[in-house]
Amino acid sequence: MEGFTATTGRNILFGLYDDEVKLLDAVKAANAAHLDIDEVYTPFPVHGLDPLLGLEESRLHQAGFIFGSIGCLFGFGFMTWVFTRDWPIIFGGKPYWSVPAFIPITFELTVLFAAVGMVTVFYIICGLGPGAEPRRLHDRITDDKFCIAFDATDLGEADVDDLKAYFARTGAESVHNKVVPA
Repeated sequence: MEGFTATTGRNILFGLYDDEVKLLDAVKAANAAHLDIDEVYTPFPVHGLDPLLGLEESRLHQAGFIFGSIGCLFGFGFMTWVFTRDWPIIFGGKPYWSVPAFIPITFELTVLFAAVGMVTVFYIICGLGPGAEPRRLHDRITDDKFCIAFDATDLGEADVDDLKAYFARTGAESVHNKVVPA
C-alpha cells in the first residue's frame, strides 16, 4: 500500500469473512485485543452481534407507537367529526356516532401511520432517501460476505500491519483498503 494518510477522506481497512461464525469470533477477538471497530457489515442480521459491538436496542418501535397513536386518533377523530358535525346522516338506523363501525378504519389508519412513520424515521436516521449516494466498501458485502472495518486514517504502518495480522489470525478471506468520504 502506498500510504495511509488520507487527505480527502477516511482510510478504511477491512477484512471479508465467509460466514457469521467466523465474524462473531473475529469481533470477540477484536474486543479482547481492545481494537476499535469502526463498523461491521453483514448481508443479513446476525444474532448476538449487537451486544458484542456494544449497540443498544433501537428505539424505532417507540416511533412506531407514537405514529400509530397519531393515526388512531386521527382516524377516530376524523370519522367522529364527519359523522356528527360535518355530514350527519343516519345509515340503516345507526346513530350518528356509531363507534363499532369506526373500528376497522381506525385500525387501518393506525397501521398505515405507524408503517409510513417508521419507514420515514428509519430513512432519516440512516441518511437514505432520494439523492443519497450508496457507500459501499466492497460489492460482495451485501451479497454473501461479512466485513469488519477499521478506521486506519491516523494509524502508522506498524498499527496497520498489526490489523492485517489480526485479520489473518481470525480467518479473513481477504483484506482491502479503501478511502471513503469523511
